[in-house]
Amino acid sequence: MSLHVFANFVTSYGTAANNRAETEGNVTTLQKLLWQGETHSTVSAEAIRFALRRRLAGFEDTNRSWNEDTRANAWKDHKFEGWASASGKTYIDDDLLGYMIAEAAKDDGSDNGKGSASVRRAVLEVTRAVSLTPWAGDVTFNAASPGATPSAQKKGSNPVPYGTELHATRYQYGIALTPTRLRDPSRAAKAIDALCNLGTVAGNHGRYLFDFSPDAVVFRVTDDPAPRLLYCFETPDEGKTVTASQLAARVLAGDIAAQELIVAGIELLDASGQKIPGVTHVPGVKAACAEAQKRMQAKQTTKG
Repeated sequence: MSLHVFANFVTSYGTAANNRAETEGNVTTLQKLLWQGETHSTVSAEAIRFALRRRLAGFEDTNRSWNEDTRANAWKDHKFEGWASASGKTYIDDDLLGYMIAEAAKDDGSDNGKGSASVRRAVLEVTRAVSLTPWAGDVTFNAASPGATPSAQKKGSNPVPYGTELHATRYQYGIALTPTRLRDPSRAAKAIDALCNLGTVAGNHGRYLFDFSPDAVVFRVTDDPAPRLLYCFETPDEGKTVTASQLAARVLAGDIAAQELIVAGIELLDASGQKIPGVTHVPGVKAACAEAQKRMQAKQTTKG
């Protein structure tokens, strides 16, 4: 059986804004969805992956990097030629996050003119982040000083009004990772480290500061191919504290083995209010990260 690593993260409480959906008039909107019947703000998996790629570059060279001067991606191997052979040079971001290169069909009327695509599915899969609390509809009114945004200054020297949707909340999201599917399985531990130290995510040119590093996390290192813990966090007090009662119920029901779980930032409790036996509770997220990496290494060595 294959080794699988699953995790669910929840951020600290903060104010999110400028995570753009479609702009409505002069109001910068948040991305939103209906979640359990209520409107929640959300951050795309693509935004998380973009931020993660920057963290991965601290461990190894990445194929793709963002050039702030040209506002465009820079590539080392845009055709992914290193994947053509078992000994070819590959990059950590392609190995973990996958890639796709597509060529349009040639209009020459022959079978040779068909389009083609080279695709590697992401080994590190990331869910969309969803706010822990519903969005209440908060919008701020702002006014840019005269001349601050010349492109928006239609005429005269009056301040330029604009609105910004914002949300004071936490975000939770999950990941799934099967290290044996990687060209270099050691990159799995680097991915876990990067996720536990993720900084800002999303935003436009005026990137808002929202700390996306985990405030609480649950890791599951297992042979079970099903995560069974995604979006497991909830809050009983509008985001002040975080609990995971549904996850605890799954452990007590036997759907998840307690010994597979590493928990930081919350406690998994039984009906009497005691910590569930077998679950590894550690004091902080970094300690949980280190324990998950240790277990991954031990299981990979055993299977090897």
